Amino acid sequence: MSSANDSIKNVIIVALSLCIVCSVIVSAAAVLLKPIQVKNKTLNLKENVLRSAGMLPENATKKEIEQIFDTIIPKIVDLETGEYVEPDVAGYATVGNFDQKKVQSNPATSKALSSSEDIAGIKRRERYAKVYLVTEDGQISRVILPVRGYGLWSTLYGYLTLKGDADTVIGLGFYDHKETPGLGAEVDNPSWKAQWPGKEIYNDNWQPATTLVKGNVNPNSPTAKYSVDSLSGATLTAKGVENLMRYWMGPSGFKTFLEKVRAGEANNV
Repeated sequence: MSSANDSIKNVIIVALSLCIVCSVIVSAAAVLLKPIQVKNKTLNLKENVLRSAGMLPENATKKEIEQIFDTIIPKIVDLETGEYVEPDVAGYATVGNFDQKKVQSNPATSKALSSSEDIAGIKRRERYAKVYLVTEDGQISRVILPVRGYGLWSTLYGYLTLKGDADTVIGLGFYDHKETPGLGAEVDNPSWKAQWPGKEIYNDNWQPATTLVKGNVNPNSPTAKYSVDSLSGATLTAKGVENLMRYWMGPSGFKTFLEKVRAGEANNV
C-alpha cells in the first residue's frame, strides 16, 4: 500500500516538476524573443508604408528599408482641425511611441460613432492619427495615410498614399485582415492593387468619389478616374473597401487635413 502511494506521489512530483520547468522555459523564451518580435513588427510596418508609397525596392535589405524610411517625416494630425500637433497632446512622449490602435480604443482620445456615421464599420474614430510625409524642395510630394474599415469577416488595416495634390492615388495596400482566401483576400493581389495608382479620390465638388465597379471599369466612363474593378465573388469585402475609402477621405477622416495639404498650408514639417 505504501509502495502504491509512493508511486503516485512520485508521479505527481515529476509531473509538477515538468510543468514548472516548461513554464520557466516558455516564459524565458517569451522574454528573450520579445525584442526580436518588436523589431520585426516595426520593420514590417516600415515595409508596408514604403510599399504603399511606391518607395520599396524589390528585394530590399533591412538596411535599405531603414535608410529609405528615415527620409519620410512622421507627423501627428488632429483630425478635427487638420493641424499638426505635438506628440504630448495625444499623450505620447515622441512620434515614434505613438500607438494608433491604443489611441482609437481610448475614450479620452476617440469617440464612439453612431450607425449613420460609421459607414466604415470601425465603431470608434480616434481624434489623432499618425501620417507620413515625403517632401521635395520644401513641398509635400506624397502623403501616406492609415486607413481601416470592416470587410466581410474582419477589419482591414492599410495605408493609402496620395500625391502632393491630395487627390491622386500613388498606392493602396492592406497589411492586416482576415478576409477569405481567394475571394476577399484578393485585396493583396498585386494585379488588383495595380489598378489604384493614378486614380482620383475626389470629384469636381471635392467629395469622395471612389467606387468599386462590378465587372470591368469602362475607360470611357466619366467616372472611370474614380473607379476600380471590384473583387470577384467578394461583394462585401469590396463594399468595405469602398466604404473605408469614402469615410477616411471624408470630413470625419482626413479631408480637413488634405485640404490644407492641397492649399500648401501643411508644408511646415
